[in-house]
Parts: sequence; C-alpha cells; structure tokens
Amino acid sequence: MIDLSGKVVLVTGASSGIGAVTVKTLAKAGAEVILHYANNLEKARAVAESIESNRVHLLQADFSIENASVKLWQDALRLNGHIDVLINNAGIMPLAGIESEIDIWTSAWKNTLQVNLIAVADLCREAIGHFKARNGGIIINIASRAAFRGDTPEYMHYAASKGGVIALTRSIARGFGKDGVLAYSVAPGFVRTEMAEKFIQDYGEDFVTKDIPLGKIAPPQDVANVIAFLASGLAPHATGTTIDINGASYVR
Repeated sequence: MIDLSGKVVLVTGASSGIGAVTVKTLAKAGAEVILHYANNLEKARAVAESIESNRVHLLQADFSIENASVKLWQDALRLNGHIDVLINNAGIMPLAGIESEIDIWTSAWKNTLQVNLIAVADLCREAIGHFKARNGGIIINIASRAAFRGDTPEYMHYAASKGGVIALTRSIARGFGKDGVLAYSVAPGFVRTEMAEKFIQDYGEDFVTKDIPLGKIAPPQDVANVIAFLASGLAPHATGTTIDINGASYVR
C-alpha cells in the first residue's frame, strides 16, 4: 500500500470522475486532501462524506475566470500552511467543429485553453514558488491520449490544450528539478466518467472501444492508482515523464 500520511494534496476538478476517485484513493492512503470543485457543491460534499475521515476539505473556484486558480492556491495554503502535492485534474471538453458558428468555435477554444491550460499553468507557477521554498514538492498534471494522437475534429481544442499540458510539465521538470520540484503527466485514453459520456453517446461505445486492445473503457480507479503512486515520491527520477493509461490504444 502507498503511504501518504502527513502529505497535503490539492486535487482540482474533484467532485466527480477521475478527481473524485483520486480524492478517495489519496485519503485512504493517509493524505490530507483539499478537494476543489467548480460549481457542484452537492457532489463535492458527497465525495467528502463518502470518506471515513476528516481529512478532506472543500474549496470552490471557477477556472474560467482569470486568476481564480491563483486564489484557490492561496485559499488552500491557508488551510494547512503548506501543500506537498498538486494534482491538476480539472478540465472541460466542449464540442466545436469547423462547421460551428465562429462565436461557438472561438468561445470553445478560449474557454478550453483557459481552464485546461492557463489555469493549470497558473497553479503550477504558484506551486513551484512554494515548493522551492520548502525544498521540494510534486506536480501531477492530467493530460490525455489526445495530446499525442490528436482527437476528432470536434475536439481539436481539447487535444491542443492537453498538448500544452505535456509541454508545460516537461518544462517544469527540466527547469526546476534542481530545486526538488518533481513534475509528471498522466495521459488517460477513454475513462468512464461524466465528461467522456457525451462523446460516448455521440459516437457509440463500439467506436470508442474498437481500437482498445483490452476491449473496454478504463475505470477511473486505474488513473487514481497511478496518481497515488506518483504522489508518493517513490520515483523521483521519473520526473518529466508521461504515463499512458489507454489500454494500448496508443503506444508511443
């Protein structure tokens, strides 16, 4: 079992899906977890209440608003005085293809980059400064298979945002390893979450699974297990790497 006792972990986008399962997994391993949610307090509370401990704290922030992620970091620091691990999981995936009206197209690109990349970069900036002062810390950024193989035409903006997350993570690992800052990316393929459900409904489960050798969509727990391992600090020399979780549907 991974032992995260004594660690304070901030998980963004944690009221459902990968984030919610990650919070439960980290808390079970002994971590004190700060659960960020965007707007669904009821779901966030349900996640916290499902955990048999008082080690989960809720904080709200809307990452579509400029600098909201910076305020979240500051609020999170006030809870415990320090943070050991940052997990950037929050993300959006609106539909917008080249046939969409230009205002829909533009809005999808702007909002997706703001939430999926700019807010992530802002949080990483805050974390790096904090970790340098504490002689180290861990950043885990949730990217996507789409960062490497692209996505369907209706989700090009999503793929582009996740490609940026990969480049950001690698840059952090190279630039701040000397300061004890470890940075990893996790790149899931299809995971059975609410965010993926729209795509699955639009294209059908057979379309989604046809190129997955394992033949099924990954459960969120697969991703949470990898995150917990990286958060443990047991593999410092893996910093800068990306771990793929896609059932061998895309092997690099």
